[in-house]
Amino acid sequence: MKVALAQLNYTIGDFEGNASKIIETINKSKQDGVDLVVFSELSVTGYYPHDLLEKKEFIAKAEAAVAEIAKYCDGIAALVGAPRINEQERGKKLFNSAFFLADGEIKSAHNKTLLPTYDIFDEYRHFEPNNEFNLIDYKGEKIAVTICEDLWDEQPTANEFGKDKLYSVSPMEELAKLKPDFVVNLSASPFSYNQEGWRKNVLINKARNYGIPVLYCNQVGAQTELIFDGGSVYIDTEGEIVKELNYFEEDFLVLDTKAIGEKELQPKVDYIEKIHDALVLGIRDYFNKMGFKQATLGLSGGIDSAVTVVLAVRALGPENVRVLLMPSKYSSDHSVDDARELAENLGIRYDIVNIQSAVDQFENALSPLFEGRSPDVTEENIQARARGIYMMAISNKFGHILLNTTNKSECAVGYGTLYGDMNGGIAVLGDVYKLDVFKLSRFMNKDGEVIPENTIVKPPSAELRPDQKDTDSLPEYEELDDMLFNYIELNKSPLEIAALGYEEAIVRRVIRMVNMNEYKRFQAAPILRVSSKAFGFGRKMPLVARY
Repeated sequence: MKVALAQLNYTIGDFEGNASKIIETINKSKQDGVDLVVFSELSVTGYYPHDLLEKKEFIAKAEAAVAEIAKYCDGIAALVGAPRINEQERGKKLFNSAFFLADGEIKSAHNKTLLPTYDIFDEYRHFEPNNEFNLIDYKGEKIAVTICEDLWDEQPTANEFGKDKLYSVSPMEELAKLKPDFVVNLSASPFSYNQEGWRKNVLINKARNYGIPVLYCNQVGAQTELIFDGGSVYIDTEGEIVKELNYFEEDFLVLDTKAIGEKELQPKVDYIEKIHDALVLGIRDYFNKMGFKQATLGLSGGIDSAVTVVLAVRALGPENVRVLLMPSKYSSDHSVDDARELAENLGIRYDIVNIQSAVDQFENALSPLFEGRSPDVTEENIQARARGIYMMAISNKFGHILLNTTNKSECAVGYGTLYGDMNGGIAVLGDVYKLDVFKLSRFMNKDGEVIPENTIVKPPSAELRPDQKDTDSLPEYEELDDMLFNYIELNKSPLEIAALGYEEAIVRRVIRMVNMNEYKRFQAAPILRVSSKAFGFGRKMPLVARY
């Protein structure tokens, strides 16, 4: 059987656009002599629609789109993902389904069994789990249909306080009893640089353990925070990946299940390059799907804003990026020169606005209220908030989206000013630790200097007081990032982290900073997710707790 994997980029709620893209691919597949074309999970609606699934009109439009797509399945079959109304008396209103379309109509629907409710996922909020297992009998082949998590009943755990068997049922085990010729998996599996290997291993183990080929079709593209990397694969009965589609871009593959042919794999690249490509895709799709074209940010001469602006230019083009340089009396000449040089290297518009007079006016107005009190972080924050006012003014006046440049290390410990440098429509580096920001800068300069070398090598500083350095109040980033990763991603306790060779008092101070600053993150811009545990709706912590 000739099967096509259609790895496409969808937009949530764009039924006309999504259906048009699917129909165009079905017509292309007909020309290629394809028997069955496979699309990704919830391809008709885009993944994940959240509480749009509770709107009757939304579901009606999804149903109409599936029916329209079915009309084009004449002489070819397709598997598309969409919600389906649960007609049973009890249970949730919907199923997360894969519709089998052939002969111009909907032939059958196959519902998702395992509904994830961890990290970024909350599917049981909307969907009823499947409890019936059957195959598609088409052109002499028996096809088992699974949807994303259905293959993840067993999975690795990131920490000791976890289970590798999350569910009481294994869809693959139930389907294997029916002796299918191959398994199709419609997926919407988001990118995570530190879990990509897990995903492949899950698929490989299923194919090898059951001796059944797996055809895995993943979504590509970004939906606000979530970035889907594609990487669809065909895995043979030995658990070998034989075919692999591109990452971070749409792709299409036709294969004959009876004559697979030679291996076609993607080149292995470093995780920093993957993060780079993910963030470029995340920025581009956020703007395109929101209907915006232009971005703005404050360029300080520091590493975070430098990396952010390069990503923005690569995502949107230099003509669509505008920056402000906003020095104060504490800004070094080097910082201004570095920022100007970077802007000129990129060919983007930059303007210089000295904020000192605005800061002085704020301080003069507040001085009667602060009489008798020494300057402290309050005055530092006035500078950051003054910059925020300028940036938001540019955003409002010209219709630009302000990019937030705070990295994950700073975001974790609250090393940012609420209503100041934490402003923005989307946080580009909020899931990238500081050391990886430096690695990104080196990757960006691999073919020639884009980011000035001085920006990369100088000690990080917010430049809000004389001779300020990040390490005045934080551990060295080599230590800080490791502590944070163990606490945030691996859920280790202070004692477990201290046992890695860190002073317990410092570990507890860092963790206290993380916990105390949850209220800031609660108000922050959405963060482009590139790890297994990003701040945002995938990490839900109480704002008030004594833990």
